[in-house]
Amino acid sequence: MKKTLSILLSAMMLLSIYGCAKSDQSNTSSASQTSLSSVMSSEISTENDGLFDPSAYVNEEVFDFERIELGSELEKACKTYQFTFMSDGYRINGYISIPIASIESQKPTKCLVYCRGGNSRYGTLDDRATALRCYYSGRVVVGCELRGCNGTEGVEQFGGDDLNDVVKLIDLCDKRFDFIDMDDLCVEGESRGGMMTYMTARRDARVKKIIVCSGISNLFLSYQERDDMKEGLRGFIGGSPEEVPEEYERRSAVYWADEINIPVLIIHSKMDKQVSFSHAQQMYEKLKDHNNCTLITHDDDFHGVHDEDITSMFKWLEEN
Repeated sequence: MKKTLSILLSAMMLLSIYGCAKSDQSNTSSASQTSLSSVMSSEISTENDGLFDPSAYVNEEVFDFERIELGSELEKACKTYQFTFMSDGYRINGYISIPIASIESQKPTKCLVYCRGGNSRYGTLDDRATALRCYYSGRVVVGCELRGCNGTEGVEQFGGDDLNDVVKLIDLCDKRFDFIDMDDLCVEGESRGGMMTYMTARRDARVKKIIVCSGISNLFLSYQERDDMKEGLRGFIGGSPEEVPEEYERRSAVYWADEINIPVLIIHSKMDKQVSFSHAQQMYEKLKDHNNCTLITHDDDFHGVHDEDITSMFKWLEEN
C-alpha cells in the first residue's frame, strides 16, 4: 500500500511543475474548481476530537472547516479538512491533515507546512497533498492555495505579497491551533514552492528546518532558461530582471543564503528541464560551509519527489 501511495505522491508532484502558464492576475475566486463549502462549527463539533476538534478554533481569522473524505489507508491514518483563513484581507483556501494517532493521544504534534509548486492553474493544491505528507511523516500538515488561484482571493505575485499567506499559516499554527508543537516546525516545497520555502525560512525564525525538492533558488537563472515563462514572470513580478532586479533578487535565495542557518535538505535531478540542477548546485555551494545542508541527487530528468525520496525525506526530518 505504501508503494501505491508513493506512486500517487510522485504523480501529484508532476503537477507541481512551475510550468508554462501565462500570467493570470485576475481574481479567480468565482471560478474555483474545488471551491470551499461553508460549514458551521456546529456541523463539525460532533466529531469529539477534543484538542484536535476544528470547531474549537473557528474565529474571525479561520473558519469554514469541511471534512474531506479520502478513503483507503489515508482515511485510517489522518483526518483532512479544507478551511478558509484571512490573510491581508483576502480569503485564502487552506488544507490541514491531522494524524489519527495524535487525536487518540490528545498530545500536541509536530508540524509540516507545505508550499505547492506551479503557478496559476498549474499545480493546484488537491485534497491529497497534505494527507499524503501526514501519512508518511506522522505530523500535522498544513498548506494553502496561491492567491488568485483555485477559488482563493487576491492576485498571484510569484513570491511577492503571497508569501504573507505562508507566514499567516505559521501564525495560525503558533497562535491559534493549540494542538501543534512549534518546537520543530518544518516547511517543505517543490519547484516554485521551493523558492517560497527558502523565502519563508529567511523571514520567519519559527521555521526550524526546510526541505526543497526541484526548487528555484535563482530566479534570474529561471528567466534565462525558460523562454516559455518570461511573459508570465514579467506579469507576476511587474517586469523583467533588467527592469526590477531587486524583485528577482528578493526571490533568489542564492543572493542571501547566509541568512539561512537551519538544517536544509535539497533534492534535485541532474537533468531536470523545468528547474535546472544549477539551482541546487548553486544553493548547496552557498550553504555547505556554514549550514547543516544535505543534497540528494538523481541521474534523470524527473521534476519533483522520487518514490525512494519519500522515506528518506521524513527520516531526515526526524534526525536533524
